[in-house]
Amino acid sequence: MSTDTHIIRSDAITATIKAAGAELCSLKSADGLELLWQAGPEWPRHAPLLFPIVGRLKNDELRHRGKTYPMTQHGFARDQRFEWVSREDASCKLVLVDNDATRAGYPFAFRLEVTYAARGADLEVTFEIANPGDETLPASLGGHPAFGWPLLPGLAKQAYTLTFPDDEPAPIRRLEGGLMRPDAQPSPVKGGTLALSEGLFDDDAVILDRLVSTSVRYAADRGPSIDVAWDGFRELGIWSKPGGVPFLCIEPWHGYASPVDFDGEFTGKPGLMQIAPGASRSLSYRIRLAGPRTHKPSA
Repeated sequence: MSTDTHIIRSDAITATIKAAGAELCSLKSADGLELLWQAGPEWPRHAPLLFPIVGRLKNDELRHRGKTYPMTQHGFARDQRFEWVSREDASCKLVLVDNDATRAGYPFAFRLEVTYAARGADLEVTFEIANPGDETLPASLGGHPAFGWPLLPGLAKQAYTLTFPDDEPAPIRRLEGGLMRPDAQPSPVKGGTLALSEGLFDDDAVILDRLVSTSVRYAADRGPSIDVAWDGFRELGIWSKPGGVPFLCIEPWHGYASPVDFDGEFTGKPGLMQIAPGASRSLSYRIRLAGPRTHKPSA
């Protein structure tokens, strides 16, 4: 048995998970169709885990108690090797605990467990963040799965939409140099539907930081569709790399990039979870393989 990857299966899906970054690197339907972006040279990741930050900090620096620590975009978890806790036919669990490498940029004790489970047409991803330390643990967490765009080879990208079960009229946020702009913009979501096009991402990610919905359906009128639902996450990022790259990222977040005008202590950064000593926080999201678009998704 390889120590680098593990495959889990149900009757409808097959998923492959890497120890490196606890990253989902393949998600296939029963007929063998790959639904996940295969880490091409345009963007060499599949579905990275974002921890302990989502987005960037100003100057890529974390400040805590008068000291400054280096912290690059989306944090370090995606580049750390997790340890296997369990490896079953339909599920697996991995863990990352603070170590010398993490403390060099993030001076906090933590334990991060990630569980993947295949149940029918669902892939369930559950996170448990525990604070074994003696001070409050400030952290953000995000999923970043990149799906094929189009899902069905041969379909036009503009055939796809994202459909929310609720209207999402609140303004969206955009980034400037990787940091959150102070001004909001009118939402491109109309009547619960976001029309997808390459031009939508010319100005980087679409960030919904005042969500009503807890799920979204990614679909065209033909071929498979994907429902993504989340629990414990408060924001949603939607992103594709400009220039015609064939993937779409649907990203449940708890937290977001630093505002452009924020330059304070990390513990005061907007969007963080604040986990008390001895406490923990659970978050999850679910990827469901479904048929062509016929109705709005449900959580």
